[in-house]
Amino acid sequence: MFKIITDTLACLPSEITEKYNISIIPQIINFGTQSYREGIDLDHKSFLEKLKLSKELPKTAAPPPEWFKEEFDKLIPLGETILCIHPSAELSGTVRSAKIAAQDYPKADIRVIDTRLIASPLGVIVKLAAEWAEAGVDADTITNRCEKIHERCQLYFLVDTLEYLMRGGRIGKASGLVGSLLQIKPILTLRDGFTDLYQRERTHKRALEHIKQKVRDAFPGQGKDYGFLQVLHAGIFDNAQKLANELMDEFGLEDVPIVDMPPAIITHGGPGILGVAFFKKE
Repeated sequence: MFKIITDTLACLPSEITEKYNISIIPQIINFGTQSYREGIDLDHKSFLEKLKLSKELPKTAAPPPEWFKEEFDKLIPLGETILCIHPSAELSGTVRSAKIAAQDYPKADIRVIDTRLIASPLGVIVKLAAEWAEAGVDADTITNRCEKIHERCQLYFLVDTLEYLMRGGRIGKASGLVGSLLQIKPILTLRDGFTDLYQRERTHKRALEHIKQKVRDAFPGQGKDYGFLQVLHAGIFDNAQKLANELMDEFGLEDVPIVDMPPAIITHGGPGILGVAFFKKE
């Protein structure tokens, strides 16, 4: 068996973390000089309320190496392999912190995995890793799968404004959009671990239809070959529910999970994010 550590950017519900005994390291949200641990000092609802009232945009910080060391000190005496599964190093410093912490335990089998993903796709990989470990899959195989499965992951999302991404420096290769946004609705994606522009559309309706067409073209069907389909949102549950219902009707699915974006992602993408994530066909 293995012990799995991830962080709050994985958007994992408590029933999953408790079932597989997954350790969660919190991201840090800074409002001015006040720091909060995501999911501990600041929940989703409280964050959105503070964001509305704040005159300045909050900032984020990766968890420090010391927080990983606290977990390592608990787990290493158990003699189990530790898998640290985290978001893209291009978007978060979490992988770097975990690697720095792991250097202090040269005799322990600690594997820090950069999934090249973020949000619920990261969470799905963590859940799969836990299932594989429970089924007796060896550590090398699980590590290899977690490092490569991002190649099949599709994540497309809309934002109300690029202001948050621009100020937070997370706009990546989509920076070419700046100054040309008045007449378009950009569809963003993750590519090579970066936030990138996928497509420009004239209206929000057309952009959303384009995203649904991507699902039609590439989604293999839920339950097939690691298939998963989820709707992600930031403070617009009704819109997310509508999109999930449309996808359920079109694909004959009993459920399309709706995932709340965590505060550390909303800090950079802003309220109003709406998107889909799924693994594409082989």
